[in-house]
Amino acid sequence: MPRIFLSPPHLSGRELELLREAVESNWIAPLGPNVDAFERELAEVVGVPNALALSSGSAALHLALVVLGIGPGDEVACSSFTFSSSANAIVYAGASPVFVDCDDTWTMDPELLDRALAERPRIKAAMPVDLYGQCCDYDAIAAVCEPRGVSVVQDAAESLGASYRGAPAGGQGAFAAFSFNGNKVITTSGGGMLVSRDRERLEHARKLSTQAREPVPHYEHTEIGFNYRLSNLLAAVGRAQLEVLPERVAARRQINARYRELLDAPGISFMPEADYGRSNCWLTCIVVEPEESGTDRERIRLALEAEDIESRPLWKPMHLQPVFRDAPIFGGDTSAGLFERGLCLPSGSALSDEDQDRVVEILLASRAGTKSSQSV
Repeated sequence: MPRIFLSPPHLSGRELELLREAVESNWIAPLGPNVDAFERELAEVVGVPNALALSSGSAALHLALVVLGIGPGDEVACSSFTFSSSANAIVYAGASPVFVDCDDTWTMDPELLDRALAERPRIKAAMPVDLYGQCCDYDAIAAVCEPRGVSVVQDAAESLGASYRGAPAGGQGAFAAFSFNGNKVITTSGGGMLVSRDRERLEHARKLSTQAREPVPHYEHTEIGFNYRLSNLLAAVGRAQLEVLPERVAARRQINARYRELLDAPGISFMPEADYGRSNCWLTCIVVEPEESGTDRERIRLALEAEDIESRPLWKPMHLQPVFRDAPIFGGDTSAGLFERGLCLPSGSALSDEDQDRVVEILLASRAGTKSSQSV
């Protein structure tokens, strides 16, 4: 049977049409009309007036910190429960991460952030991460950041199509970064977007993203730049994907709801949806309690893999990563416990009911030590 992937790309059918137009017009190098259009269309979707299409979400995070003036000697408070890209961008900028644990929403704990800001005056920015499609509590985060003049860079790599208090994800910080990696809700195969209401700083980021070339006929540079722009071809793919964003989010939310119905079993719980927002359910995540469920996260993962089904442990927190062993951490036990017991299930928007049933059957069988779980 075909392998079931965790979150594979789901094409709309319009990608080839827009790619063909780009190739026939000879706009195949970086920049071009599709890049301009993708920026306008994404900005409209997220309700933020200024957008910059880039080569990755990591590039977007890095540029946000650079134009905010974050650099050597500064610290950035960052969610510990996240993918390494968040923390890496801080290091790219020359600053140092200070990790903050999550609360029961699995996103940055505002009370721990408040403590970090009080104890570490070198923190100049906060990078809360919207996890698995769910926004952080930005009102609570702003309440502790704004009085101290700490800028908020929203890592929205996983939350496109989600909402916070009725507003689209991406408008809650001074900057927000999106990712269009191949496993996201929509994809350009690889790419990202930086959005902001601060037009001046966004335009500075735009300049830096093309090697910081000055507006003169020859190549003149007064500051260090980067090669971070998205190509016109990939932007064409992104435009086709963006057209079906509501359908893709609806499909993932339906898959999440069906998992909850089918896995209503002792010792298995799901990532909670915070009452302040609406998740895009990028990935459906469960927490497995071994004593109650009769199985554990790793046993389930191996049972699924034996049947050619991809699943994945939750993010290993950054404060547990060897590369960040010396970084400060506020809290830590909550995300560490989730990592030990948590699993991401196949959640692609094209996942069929039949394939989802297979996932559920194998998962439940692992509790009883049946052939499915013993074959690993």
